[in-house]
Amino acid sequence: MPEPKQKIVILFFHPTWHKSRVNRALISAVEGIESVTVRNMYDIYPDFYINIRKEQEILLQNDIIIWQHPFYWYSSPSLLKEWIDLVLEHGFAYGRSGTALKGKKVMSAITSGGRREVYRKGGERRFTVPQLLAPFNQTVHLCYMEYLPPFVVHGTHLLDSAGIKEVADEYRRLVISLRDNLFSMDDIQAQEYINDLFN
Repeated sequence: MPEPKQKIVILFFHPTWHKSRVNRALISAVEGIESVTVRNMYDIYPDFYINIRKEQEILLQNDIIIWQHPFYWYSSPSLLKEWIDLVLEHGFAYGRSGTALKGKKVMSAITSGGRREVYRKGGERRFTVPQLLAPFNQTVHLCYMEYLPPFVVHGTHLLDSAGIKEVADEYRRLVISLRDNLFSMDDIQAQEYINDLFN
């Protein structure tokens, strides 16, 4: 008997998403997939006034949470930090009685202008992408969830329309694969980037 489909919510954080060729293509590729919900957070909360209870309800209703955003200054746009600060509150997401999200999976899906080869230990950026994402990884760990390797699109400024379509198609394949449990957690966690499952 096949495993039940995983419910996925993609929380998309991009303050100028309409200017982003790559992020628009990624979102277009996953909108409308069964059991996948896409939330454009800057459209929902332009004033940063986050509905904490609503966001917590959405997390409870889903099995996999994807934080999609550009890799601003080796981190995220500020609304994601505000969301984490408010929504993942003590007594709900962490602490002795805060186990509401236990066992859920979280993944970062990020876009970066830098090429992959510059993000390596001792390289031009000095650190790997997973090293730079360590605060997100630790936040997820504190909340009793499991952090998956990131989906990363590098060299966004260098991508032509064919390259953008290729990464968007790969993102769609990945989201469907996660929804349908097509990869084991051992195989997923063995990757530096979750994209590498397809290479």
